[in-house]
Amino acid sequence: MVDLQGQYQQIKEAVNTSIEQVLNSSAYINGPLVHEFQADLEKYLNVKHVIPCANGTDALQIAMMGLGLEQGDEVITADFTFAATVEVIALLKLTPVLVDVDAATFNIDIEALKKAITPKTKAIVPVHLFGQVANMDAVLEIAKEHNLFVIEDTAQAIGATYTFKDGTKKKAGTIGHVGTTSFFPSKNLGCYGDGGAIFTNDDELAHTIRGIVNHGMYTRYYHDVVGVNSRLDSIQAGVLKAKLPLLNDYCDARRNAAEFYSNAFADNKNIITPKIAENTTHVFHQYTLQITNGKRDDLHKHLLAQGIPNAIYYPVALHSQKAYADTRYKESDFPVTNELIKTVISLPMHTELDKEQLTFITKTILGFVG
Repeated sequence: MVDLQGQYQQIKEAVNTSIEQVLNSSAYINGPLVHEFQADLEKYLNVKHVIPCANGTDALQIAMMGLGLEQGDEVITADFTFAATVEVIALLKLTPVLVDVDAATFNIDIEALKKAITPKTKAIVPVHLFGQVANMDAVLEIAKEHNLFVIEDTAQAIGATYTFKDGTKKKAGTIGHVGTTSFFPSKNLGCYGDGGAIFTNDDELAHTIRGIVNHGMYTRYYHDVVGVNSRLDSIQAGVLKAKLPLLNDYCDARRNAAEFYSNAFADNKNIITPKIAENTTHVFHQYTLQITNGKRDDLHKHLLAQGIPNAIYYPVALHSQKAYADTRYKESDFPVTNELIKTVISLPMHTELDKEQLTFITKTILGFVG
């Protein structure tokens, strides 16, 4: 699905230099490269504060801790996404509230979001799924009306740009009260292990979060808040620092591959290609089709037999997972999600895809789907 080795060969010298710098300095935790990468990412995102942490799941948890959410507070998020988003809500003894997604973009459905709000609702977590930003104009309007926090899950959309109704633009993750991301190796900006970060323009919130990521300390051995141990190590920061200047190029390469796929499938009645919303760029962390003739599972097996990696994100809706089942949920509340789990399939999507590979993949799919 992702050619990390091919990508590494293109940036080998810069990455190796960064890693060697860490090894020579022995500053493995919170070393100079962590601070340099933090400053570089703040500049790229045009955000006041980037707080690196150990992984994207921690980033979500720490963001919620920093906002002071309390046991029993309701947090609304999308049903069609990876479990980490709801996992941290439950872990903190908050109450997850899952809602359906938009049929075109797979991002949180605005009408379903409105209906889910109760007096106990305290936050919304829009997930910018597969690489494009949710409808943040609407999300922010709803949040303002009900005095809610907005926590962006940007694990799949770093580098995407959102254009507001008034024409202003912001990077994904810098729009709500706080944003989070993952630097898992397969992400558009990925390290060579685990890593994550939290973004905010709120000085006070940033100060709180900086304490939380480091055992609640601002001064060594003085614990001012309840914290966790979640730090981005220097080697991973070095890798990310080497990659960040190429992030826009990486996103462009993914868009070019996506355009090839979409053009190839455009006239096939059994395939629905990804919809790009008018107010957001798409960085195509995943390129996800819908197969509408009931052959999705067979296509998945056929592609694997032909040596073509592919994946089904996500085969089981969160509301159907044993860990998050709740009697409040009715299947009729999730018509879009319940359809997507039967039809979606994601194709190889990375910076090293070439025309020969793309042609082989598309011809194989068209030949099978009919």
